[in-house]
Amino acid sequence: MTIPSRTRAPEPKALSPSDKPRVLLVEDDFDIRDLIRFNLEREGFEIETATDGDRGLELALSRIYDVILLDLMLPGTEGTEICRRLRKDARTATVPVIMVTSRGEERDIVDGLNLGADDYVTKPFSMRELVARVRTAARRHREAPGGTQTKPMHRGGIELDPVRHEVRVQGEPVVLTLTEFRLLHHLMKHPGRVFSRTDLLPHAVGQGVVVVDRNIDVHVRNLRKKLGDDAAASIATVRGLGYKFDN
Repeated sequence: MTIPSRTRAPEPKALSPSDKPRVLLVEDDFDIRDLIRFNLEREGFEIETATDGDRGLELALSRIYDVILLDLMLPGTEGTEICRRLRKDARTATVPVIMVTSRGEERDIVDGLNLGADDYVTKPFSMRELVARVRTAARRHREAPGGTQTKPMHRGGIELDPVRHEVRVQGEPVVLTLTEFRLLHHLMKHPGRVFSRTDLLPHAVGQGVVVVDRNIDVHVRNLRKKLGDDAAASIATVRGLGYKFDN
């Protein structure tokens, strides 16, 4: 496995709301790559492609995208390593990543979510469904994460700013994925209220996502880890019901 140079690229120019939604597709299978590209371009997306992991990672770190479609089994840098690198870089930490792969066991899905993927699509897949998921992810990425809630919130040692899309714990910045941010934001908006896993899914990752029993559990576990022990205690597990945010 080869890893591209860690030399930091210049900050790419941000997209404006009038720009076409931009998607990076990292897929080495010629037929699948062309089929996805054709259907997304027909739906008004701007598509860039990479046929190997090294080029895919280079593009992802040097340009702005609304969604990254990522195969796992790639020449060069593996898809899992790409996802890990994207989540560690502030420039790409919140860009939705949809894994498109033939690995469809629940363990594979959970592993993908643990790496920071927002969604997971298994081959063979419905093209209509994939397009819908990409559209939903792109819309979420461009919308203000807080919706109508624009004022920063301070609870349990956590400060969340929905406009700047920033989270701080005891004054120190914490980098979250878009899914983790939305999950934390929804819980903090309703302190003390218990939400089931089913209730949390549409607020965290949107409608029509792949669902396994541990989907929300994985995102909560990753969120707690990033917040640190003291702040993480604010996200309480309610046995048999779900989760709530305690002040």
